[in-house]
Amino acid sequence: MTLSRRIFLTLAGGSALAALPFAALAEGWQPKRPIDFTIMAGSGGGADQIARFIQSAVEADGLTNRPLIPTNRGGGSGAEALLHLKDTGDADHTLMVTLNSFYTTPIRQADLGVDIETFTPITMMGVDPFILWVHKESGITTFEEYIAKVKEMDGEYVMGGTGTGQEDSIVITYLQNAFDLKLKYIPFDGGGAVAKELAGQQIMATVNNPSEAKGFYEAGDFVPLLAFSDERMAAFPDVPTLKEKGHDFSYFNQRAIVGAPGMSPEAAAYYRELFGKVYDGEKWQTYLTSESMSPMPMDEAQTRAYWTAQIQSHRDLLAKIQ
Repeated sequence: MTLSRRIFLTLAGGSALAALPFAALAEGWQPKRPIDFTIMAGSGGGADQIARFIQSAVEADGLTNRPLIPTNRGGGSGAEALLHLKDTGDADHTLMVTLNSFYTTPIRQADLGVDIETFTPITMMGVDPFILWVHKESGITTFEEYIAKVKEMDGEYVMGGTGTGQEDSIVITYLQNAFDLKLKYIPFDGGGAVAKELAGQQIMATVNNPSEAKGFYEAGDFVPLLAFSDERMAAFPDVPTLKEKGHDFSYFNQRAIVGAPGMSPEAAAYYRELFGKVYDGEKWQTYLTSESMSPMPMDEAQTRAYWTAQIQSHRDLLAKIQ
């Protein structure tokens, strides 16, 4: 199974960002109080970084009359955030920055009673690839050396991630199955914490997003070995993809903004216009490039079709690791 850019491209169809045609609907509606900007993850990870960058861009450009208030609600692999939006009493002032736990957590925790298809599509801000990283002190410089080392340690090689069923564990489990690897997996609270554990050499490898590992990579502490993208990434031209190793698998983390169930059409249109301005702005376009993200605009109908496809895709992926 593959969560690849091809899926995004098929659904996006090259369309312009969908916020703009709805601008007329937003006329006359304005937020009446600060906007709850829930982050579906802990601090320091990719979703947290993106949410706070967007918040700062909105504030710097004076794009809304009420502030976005970023709040981390990553408990239970994002269950805390999902329930917060589901149960909010103020749908028109409640937004969430998502990653792929938007799909995996409701599947793995069915007793939450969360149906993501009742949520309100706002904007897909981009998609984030995964890279396999090791510490420079490991002496490993190629994917083949990594495979040899893991096999040599026969179950004692330690990788870190954000929990079973989370995005990184899906990627790691694919590697284990594809290359017959035994290893130990230790969960931490968010991608930022995972990267710090590798920097401190408390673990031996990770599959962090580029934004989460960027500082350590630029400092020369991290070595990228393999990209789980469809093609080689411009920022890492010497890093091969898993597809080059003979496995048709790629995986991307969505970076999207969704609204609470029951959000009014007027409020939804307002937010689509708001984040459409952010998306089209120089700050966000520069951020996409600097953080090795891919732009993938979708309108509301395309987003809902994408959600349906990804629910099934992640059901299939999770069935292979549970």
